[in-house]
Amino acid sequence: MLDFTSDAAGDTTLPRTADAAQVDAQVDAQVDTQAAAQVDDRALLDAYSNAVIDVTDRVGPAVVRVETGPKVRNARDRGGLGSGIVISPDGFVLTNSHVVGPSKEIRLRDTEGFVTDAHVLGVDPDTDLALLRADGARDLPYASLGNSKTLRRGQLVVAIGNPLGFESTVTAGVVSALGRSIRSVSGRTIEDVIQTDAALNPGNSGGPLVSSKGEVIGINTAIINGAQGICFAVASNTAQFVLSEIIRHGYVRRAYIGVAGQTAPVPRRHAVLAGVENKMGALLMQIEPDSPAARAALLPGDVVIRLDGIEINGVDDLIRALDHSRINRTLSMDVLRLGRLRAIEIHPIGRKPAKQ
Repeated sequence: MLDFTSDAAGDTTLPRTADAAQVDAQVDAQVDTQAAAQVDDRALLDAYSNAVIDVTDRVGPAVVRVETGPKVRNARDRGGLGSGIVISPDGFVLTNSHVVGPSKEIRLRDTEGFVTDAHVLGVDPDTDLALLRADGARDLPYASLGNSKTLRRGQLVVAIGNPLGFESTVTAGVVSALGRSIRSVSGRTIEDVIQTDAALNPGNSGGPLVSSKGEVIGINTAIINGAQGICFAVASNTAQFVLSEIIRHGYVRRAYIGVAGQTAPVPRRHAVLAGVENKMGALLMQIEPDSPAARAALLPGDVVIRLDGIEINGVDDLIRALDHSRINRTLSMDVLRLGRLRAIEIHPIGRKPAKQ
């Protein structure tokens, strides 16, 4: 018995010691893993913070506060407040057209508190953009417009502006979606809009949406009331087009035919009879007198299904097709009239610029 007990004790002592060593090794490994994870988390946080700080330092000085209305206001005077971004050292500033509105008195305030008057070079309500010029300002800090086509969902973006009057506020988020369409104040759809969750509030309008490279890839324009983290910015490529049009012509050129319409379904029997595939078309509701549409003998009730070889599946498609490249050209238009297909020739003219 004594020998048996002694042997048993000797046999069980060694495995217990090995188990303890193994447990200690596992604990040490777990501690090392947790410590490494904490170091990695700190490194990731520092990288994120450094990216936002770098963007803010580079682009922040080029963001201005846009004030509209008389300098001395009374109870009956109402002014506006928004943001803008300086895009050239000689004082070109991009902002929203709804920030500028009809105001004739505009002031820009930079991050150092310097205030200068500005005047409107052009507005484009169809994209909610406006171009201003700072009076007597030179060598201003400015930011560059980037290529919004290179954006990807999930990419880090930073919004800078003056939300609710709080100047030089910075918020960060990601690109939530690309290629969105939203309705402008003119009723036209703004195409290729960027959706982001970077927090925006009234006063952010007209401010820049900036990539981690410090490039302006959007102009903040809209939020959805009641939604959390759904904000929109006009893409920088759209802004670049509007900018070039305003500088060259004073406004954005678009074709005009003089109709009012709405999107409407094409009855299946009419589509089969006419030999077309359209399920929707642009139903013309009103024809302006002495307009290209009136001269082309278009009638209320006609449904446009094709223009210049482009399939028209709604009024937005028709508006989109009437760009500056189709001004003063004779175009072929296919319409359904009382269920029958008709080919019409129409000669669009240049649309008058928006009033300022």
